[in-house]
Amino acid sequence: MAPDRKRLARLQRLEKVRAIAKQTAAAEAARAEGTLAQLLALADRTGQLVHDYASRRDMADGQALRLMSSFREGLEGVRRDTRADADRARGVADAKLLQLSEAERRRQAVEDRARAEARALSSQGQQPPLTARKALGTELE
Repeated sequence: MAPDRKRLARLQRLEKVRAIAKQTAAAEAARAEGTLAQLLALADRTGQLVHDYASRRDMADGQALRLMSSFREGLEGVRRDTRADADRARGVADAKLLQLSEAERRRQAVEDRARAEARALSSQGQQPPLTARKALGTELE
């Protein structure tokens, strides 16, 4: 096999590897976004519980009022911690989306180089290696 044909075959293999890396990055980004959504929903629900308990006025005595206040403060702590977790999850999700865009750029660069190499081979009158180029992923990616 001529060196140019070997180079094209290597570029096509590298393109497949980069496509798999992009799919992996997309799956990780989706998981991170899912975790973020769950944490935000949990923080909202906990906040609603804090509000509901704060508006209750059916305490019979001071002891019940103290217990309700203590319970509400505990819920407020849970909400605060959940919001902090959501903020960290947002940072992770943003980083995963950045990794996904970088993976797509790397895959696209290799694809462009492989196409340019194939065009150069065909302009020299050589037949590019016929490989089954199965598209990876879906059109939505």
